[in-house]
Amino acid sequence: MKHFLQNRQIMVPYLLLGLSFGYAVALKPTCLSTQFRRPGDYIIGGLFPFGMDTINLTARSEPTLVVCERLFVDGLIWALGMKFAIDQINNSTSLLPGVKLGYDIYDTCFEPLAALQPSLLFLTRNGTTGIGVACNYTNYQPRVTAVIGPHKSDLCLVTAKLFSFFLIPQVSYGASSEKLSNKELYPSFYRTVPSDKKLVEAVVLLLNKFGWNWIATIGSDDEYGRGAQELFLRIVGNYSICVAYEGLIPTDLTDPKAKIQLKETIELINKTKVNIIVLFAFTQPARALLEESISMGLSKKVWIGTEAWLLSDIASSTSNIQSIGTVLGFIMKASAVPGFQEYVADLFTSVQQDEFCQESRESYHRMASGGLGTACNQCDHISLHDISPILSRSQIQPVHVAVHSVAQALHRALGCTHQGCPKATIRSWQLLHFMNTFTFTVNGQSFRFDESHGTNTGYKLILWDWKNGSLTHLPVGDYEESLYINKSQIHFHTADQKPTSECFRECKPGQIRQIKGFHLCCYDCRDCPENTFYSSKDSSTCTPCLEHQWSPVRSTQCYDRSERYLFWNEPLTVALLTLTSITLCLTCLTAVLFFKNLETPVVQASGGDRNLLALSALALLCLSSCLYIGKPSDRLCTTQQVVYALCLNACFSTFLTKSLEITLLTEFPRWAPTFLPWVTQRRAWLVVALCLLTECLFCFSYLHLGPDGLRSDYKSLRSEVLLVCDTRSWLAFALMHGYNSCLAIVCFLCTFMVDTPGKKYNVARGITFAFLIYFIIWIFFVAIFATLKTVLRAVTQISTILMLTLGILGTYYIPKCYIILLKRLKPCGKTPAEPSGRQGTAGYTAGRTERFQI
Repeated sequence: MKHFLQNRQIMVPYLLLGLSFGYAVALKPTCLSTQFRRPGDYIIGGLFPFGMDTINLTARSEPTLVVCERLFVDGLIWALGMKFAIDQINNSTSLLPGVKLGYDIYDTCFEPLAALQPSLLFLTRNGTTGIGVACNYTNYQPRVTAVIGPHKSDLCLVTAKLFSFFLIPQVSYGASSEKLSNKELYPSFYRTVPSDKKLVEAVVLLLNKFGWNWIATIGSDDEYGRGAQELFLRIVGNYSICVAYEGLIPTDLTDPKAKIQLKETIELINKTKVNIIVLFAFTQPARALLEESISMGLSKKVWIGTEAWLLSDIASSTSNIQSIGTVLGFIMKASAVPGFQEYVADLFTSVQQDEFCQESRESYHRMASGGLGTACNQCDHISLHDISPILSRSQIQPVHVAVHSVAQALHRALGCTHQGCPKATIRSWQLLHFMNTFTFTVNGQSFRFDESHGTNTGYKLILWDWKNGSLTHLPVGDYEESLYINKSQIHFHTADQKPTSECFRECKPGQIRQIKGFHLCCYDCRDCPENTFYSSKDSSTCTPCLEHQWSPVRSTQCYDRSERYLFWNEPLTVALLTLTSITLCLTCLTAVLFFKNLETPVVQASGGDRNLLALSALALLCLSSCLYIGKPSDRLCTTQQVVYALCLNACFSTFLTKSLEITLLTEFPRWAPTFLPWVTQRRAWLVVALCLLTECLFCFSYLHLGPDGLRSDYKSLRSEVLLVCDTRSWLAFALMHGYNSCLAIVCFLCTFMVDTPGKKYNVARGITFAFLIYFIIWIFFVAIFATLKTVLRAVTQISTILMLTLGILGTYYIPKCYIILLKRLKPCGKTPAEPSGRQGTAGYTAGRTERFQI
């Protein structure tokens, strides 16, 4: 019951039509169905939709005749328009004088299957019901000279291929598909309506005029809807208009899935939050979509339609139709055809007269076509009163112009004059030249088929205007080459008197537009990341800052970076300087203690006065840690490495002489008398000097090949530039520091295997541990230094210097200081002055290695 009430208003026109049919039947049937076939010198075929809603085509198991269930009044009126035009031409003294045009009009039922059968009949050889098969059809004379119709594009795509093969002119009064503009596929197809391309251009300009760039587009699932929507999607991208949703609605509304599909379409439109819907559909699919949107409570939108449904009473009579919002759309510009309504009124009077009907039936049967009728039995049960409302608004001019285009082409092909037309045989294909090249006039208005065989008559923009519950189609603009809109006449029936439909929102300062998919006008706002900023010149990308600049997240400008290095006043620096002072004091105190006890056995056994050089070098190495504090420079970076290498080499060279001395005494006692003087006493200074000289040569190579230089690191820190010393020549770096490492390895290998007798002090053990500490510190230093990218690199270098200094002091010198200060040493024997022979050498060795006993 609820469904019945909702659709009650939809059914009213059909109920009234049914009642009128019944009333007419009760009175007397007419002979209107016999008016669509007349003989003549040249026959023009007609394909018009008298009926609609064919009977279950899916259940059709045999190739029987397709029958329609209901009368389509508009199609009947269009067919009467063709009859009117031909009768008008036959009565004319200037157009085809002396020539009588006949016509043969059939029903298409809006179905390709129904349109195919009469189309095949039109192709039959004149006077027969068979199609002749020949290699050359130049002299082939078909049943008809030209064809008017059909109305829909999908029907024309079927029939146009047939007629184009025979080059029979076919002029449609409603097919607008752009595919039909292909003259290679459809060379004999013409139309008296603009193509969908013109319509789509007008719709796009309308959207652009109002600034609507976030829309939905829906088409009926047929050639018209799919083709128009495809064109629309192709053109709309050039105007930065985004399609939030595109969909198709079923044309077979009896399918159980159709209701579900319509519901899903409305739900998806609602999710997109668009306010504008462009609808390319015929009457029945459009009405079904509007009904579903009303029943689901879709908010008021702006619906942009086309002539296919805008002028239909079926769509406008939908229950509660005013709640959908505003309806705007384009209809073809068409003038009224003078005398047509009077002609129809006279015809309906005549078809009720027996004498007229008798003549009509005789004429009808003289053109027998093998039993194929017009299938418009319902036409005999309709009255003028039934069709009057539709007759007053139906556009007949496209049909009228289509008939006249053929007639005037035939007039030129025959070479007619005002006196008459010569008797000649004209083939259908001979009309094409005249239809392509000449302008023809109908009721004082000039027409011409353009390059795509269409007539661009332009469009009117109309508004559904509701006043006191009645609908009027209010003209508010027009489109030919450009679009004109009278905005003052447009009153939007929506919540907002000036509806907007935009996808994007305003982005905050420092944000850019991130495009959603392929829609240029639909985007999200994204913050500009660090070290980039928003530039008003380009709103879609963040502009990177210059290298010496930085910026925070969501910034509109860049800032200069501050320099970062180890400052003197940092707490960490103060702590390191304190530790440096302690280490330096400890080194100096050790040197003073060794200097005062230079002649004691401990100091002499440790290297004598060469210890003072080593301690001085450690003191300088400790002081060199200050080179890593403060702003670095190229000269300071070079000095750091040179001072470190030379100080370390001066210390290691003194350990080398002592290590060689121990090796000669313990491992090579026979060679000891020969080589010991070179590593002890004054000659040992030559070895120390040679080591320092070699290191100086490596330092010179380092300065020549590529010393360390200042580098500005812009990547490690967010808002600062890190000033670091960069190694430019790894070869020179490796030679300079690798030489010291070689000395350390030699010293370690010479001492780590020497045994310590009980209660005897072994000098070798202190050297072994000192260089073991050196290796451990360097391993940790390399691992840590390679991973640090901040100012802590300088801290690591300073820490390494201090740990190395403390390590050498702690493992080698501090134990000796302990002995000097707190222990009394007893000499274990005296060193022979000049040992001779094997026994002498053994005694010398024993005296050097086990010299003191605690």
